Amino acid sequence: MTAQPLPPSDAPRSYHYFDLIMAAFVAVLIVSNIASSAKIVDWGFSLFGVRMAFDAGTLLFPVSYIFGDVLTEVYGYRRSRRVIWTGFICLALSALVFGIVRWLPGEAEWQGYAGQDAFNAILGGMSSGGIVVASLLGFWSGEFSNSFVLAKMKLITRGRWLWTRTIGSTLVGELIDTLIFVCIASLFGVFPWSLFLTLVVTNYLFKCGVESLMTPMTYRVVRLLKHAENEDYYDYDTNFNPFISR
Repeated sequence: MTAQPLPPSDAPRSYHYFDLIMAAFVAVLIVSNIASSAKIVDWGFSLFGVRMAFDAGTLLFPVSYIFGDVLTEVYGYRRSRRVIWTGFICLALSALVFGIVRWLPGEAEWQGYAGQDAFNAILGGMSSGGIVVASLLGFWSGEFSNSFVLAKMKLITRGRWLWTRTIGSTLVGELIDTLIFVCIASLFGVFPWSLFLTLVVTNYLFKCGVESLMTPMTYRVVRLLKHAENEDYYDYDTNFNPFISR
């Protein structure tokens, strides 16, 4: 019987859960983006003079940063980069689909109980230039900042104190994401400038708060994945350029 050749040592690793995490990450992005366009939530009180109101996608979007932390911590920046670009492309595709649907003629009965004006008011933002540009640029900048900071902090801390990396990277990534998203959306008229400070502060505090509260669960998921995948990647020789594939 002929012996089978061994795979080269630099052959890509095969993981059990990487694709599932990537799929969940993309689903969270798209659902939160739709929710952001559909409704602004008002909690009915103010904090230090700032009204606690935010776009509804804020309820779910912080979960994407938890996924981002887990991906970078376990699989490394290079594989996280692939997931971020996958999410970016899927967000752009969803915006294109909503844009096509928006301009297709509506059926007569549908016009009676819903209508084009209702669609434009609720879901039209998914295909409007402002919300699309704001979402894509905010997501791209924030996620890559989050992944970069976490990967670098892992090297600095030598893999200790996971909570400093998950919270520290989120503080940076969410700040960049929130500022870019709200600023561009306001420039395009998606949100009124009168809500700029409210949306920035409430979005940022809520997202970072969710990340902090979810730290024990992040610890558990990271520990389970490292054991199941037999992987704990350190980005010593990684090229952190977000525009390359390796």
